[in-house]
Amino acid sequence: MPAGSGATASTSPRARGESLGVLKFLAQVGADHTPVVVTSREVGAKLGVSQQAADRYLVALEKRGLLVRTLAQRRQRIQLTPAAMDLLRAEYHLYRRIFEGPARVTIEGTVVSGLGEGRYYLSQPGYVVQFSERLGYSPYPGTLNVRVDGAALRTLSVMAGWTGIRIDGFQASGRTFGGASCFAARINGRAGHLIRPDRSHYKDVVEFIASERLRDALHLKDEDPVKVDIEEP
Repeated sequence: MPAGSGATASTSPRARGESLGVLKFLAQVGADHTPVVVTSREVGAKLGVSQQAADRYLVALEKRGLLVRTLAQRRQRIQLTPAAMDLLRAEYHLYRRIFEGPARVTIEGTVVSGLGEGRYYLSQPGYVVQFSERLGYSPYPGTLNVRVDGAALRTLSVMAGWTGIRIDGFQASGRTFGGASCFAARINGRAGHLIRPDRSHYKDVVEFIASERLRDALHLKDEDPVKVDIEEP
């Protein structure tokens, strides 16, 4: 419903676009990195709604864990949470893709040995069938593990808004196997996919799969540098 109509002020926040409008305004005034003093009246003026309606938006966003409000001496300090920034980042990537096409990132890292679990998991029929159908090949049963530094991790953070090729979790033999998301990648020019398990033991290591054993195909050993190009699906 258009801003400024009588019904808007009497209903609770429900439109995702208006919630995003509040978050965008707060980020613009600095709440993305530090608490800022801002009034409900200022928020309302920016959105074209009443002070009361703006306050309801703020309360609703606080309940959703998207912002933190500290009230003191009739003033409020507001800061956006990481969840709010993830939401804004996803919105940014949606528009960027519309106007610029698929995103690409490039990172560098060094080859490291993994925990040896890749062979077991990638051999599970529940995964193999999905890889074949959704990636177009059955991966070699094992991952290439690449350790990355803080700069590369920050580069990879832009992928938070990407929608990867989904590999669903399943149950087999009395245990649960988690899902993952895959993204087309080229490792030293060799085609494969970055695979991001929903649950991972690693914080600074990314894993790659391909139809061949990448260590052999690229003549790699531990501590060798690699360059990886990753593209948004």
